Amino acid sequence: MEALWEIAGWSGAALILSAYLSVSMGWLKAGRRFQTANLIGACAFIVNGAVHEAWPSVVTNIAWFLISGIALLRMRSAGQPSVTAPDETQVQFPGVPDTTGQIAVVQAITAAVQGDVEGRAAACEASLRDSHAADSARVKH
Repeated sequence: MEALWEIAGWSGAALILSAYLSVSMGWLKAGRRFQTANLIGACAFIVNGAVHEAWPSVVTNIAWFLISGIALLRMRSAGQPSVTAPDETQVQFPGVPDTTGQIAVVQAITAAVQGDVEGRAAACEASLRDSHAADSARVKH
């Protein structure tokens, strides 16, 4: 059972950090997917922190959970559409690794939570193919 709590903690960390990285790099806007990833990650941290009696972490993640939950409720009541990608063109800098695959992970996790896994996975794969094709076209010119 201890392994389950550790997996929950590390999964929560990966989810929150992937969402934050995606928003910080401009791969994802702070919409429903971002808030959902934060909400689920905070739940995993709350469980892990409670098992380890790390009460400052538990309290911090309860606040994190509430902030994300309230943001999701406000988006829902306002009828705000889910925002998934930035409008501007992505730039790949020389010497910087291409990490666009990480956004696919975040999208797959949030799609699993929100349902319609097959449809969202296909859209994610198509998006990755399009971005790689665009990158290839830019490199050739």
